Amino acid sequence: MKIKIFVFLILFFISCFSLTAWDFGILVEQNIETNSNTSSDSIGFNYSGIFIPYYSSLLGENGEFYISAGFNYNTDPFNYIPELLRTEFTMRFGAAELKLGRIPYRDPLGMVAEGLFDGAQFSYDTLLGTLSAGAWYTGFLYKKSAAIEMTYNELQHNYRDVDYDNFYDTYFAPRRMFSSLRWEHPSLGGLLNAKLDILGQFDLSGADLNTQYFSARLAMPSRIVVLDLGGVFGLAQNEEDFGVFFAADTGLTFMFPTVLENHITLRGRFSSGVIQDSIIGSFLPLTTIQYGELLKAKLSALSVLSFNYRSRFNRILFADLGASYFVRSDLGTYKEYPVIGIDSNGYFLGAEVYAGTFWALSSEIQMKLGGGMFLPSLGDAAPDADMLWRVELNFLISLF
Repeated sequence: MKIKIFVFLILFFISCFSLTAWDFGILVEQNIETNSNTSSDSIGFNYSGIFIPYYSSLLGENGEFYISAGFNYNTDPFNYIPELLRTEFTMRFGAAELKLGRIPYRDPLGMVAEGLFDGAQFSYDTLLGTLSAGAWYTGFLYKKSAAIEMTYNELQHNYRDVDYDNFYDTYFAPRRMFSSLRWEHPSLGGLLNAKLDILGQFDLSGADLNTQYFSARLAMPSRIVVLDLGGVFGLAQNEEDFGVFFAADTGLTFMFPTVLENHITLRGRFSSGVIQDSIIGSFLPLTTIQYGELLKAKLSALSVLSFNYRSRFNRILFADLGASYFVRSDLGTYKEYPVIGIDSNGYFLGAEVYAGTFWALSSEIQMKLGGGMFLPSLGDAAPDADMLWRVELNFLISLF
């Protein structure tokens, strides 16, 4: 009798387990880089990587759970940083969806905020489009992943290394909360992809800097040409001042009528700079989204004109070729920026060119080889500055 009960329990457990779909794996990314060392005349070298274990499982018929973590390491300077990555509970109720945890957010243009944030988001699909609302907190994120640099003190905080003897003050991102209300439609009138977003950011770290953003994006896709354009209007307040700022983005993509992917993209981005004796200031995003493969500049008081060509040669081989030109919108915003640090009367920073080859050897193994240079001699802001260059080799391996 005991044996029958034991066998029954085992079979019952196996049958329940088999009804639950789950997935577990590890992503391993390795990056080898050599570059122009801006702090000395020597050639820089850096080896970095990240291990990302993840687990996902269905929760009943309408739910899903996903958790992942990362272990970052770097040789220049040497450090090792653990962090919790995307960790998400998703529940679906007909046309509605609720997400909780450390979930991704990106504004319609990718110019205000992008990344993983702790919070909740509710979405509802209607015939008139999708409505979504959410609220997020940043104070538990790893500071460099969050990339919140709204003030100069926050910028300096992000550039300091993590001190495990003072972990709380050196690891976490600035404490800010933001909420968003969004409407989007994939095919408005059968022609346009439209997105509207209102975002409010509230400072909880003591810097007393609150901001609001109104973003809109329209895209007109076709089989040959895709045109998209959008803009952001922002407000900023602290105890003493009130200001406005804005940014714009437009792109034009030409897709060649070939069997494999082959297209050219032209894009222009503009952000406001400080206008003296007015309330107009430099564009102030919530997170620092870097522009340029080498310059990696924050889009504040900066305009970027870019060209990109992508070609797919076969099932596993891609190639990219890009060029960008950077122009300042004012002469003061970038004086203290660590990457540029230019104090001159010139507006034109220079040009950047970059090329890369991407191999998707299989769904589990990917490799990329790329390199480029930034040429300040093609501008008037710092024409005598040294050229920046970088060559890197990247591997991405998926296990299990």
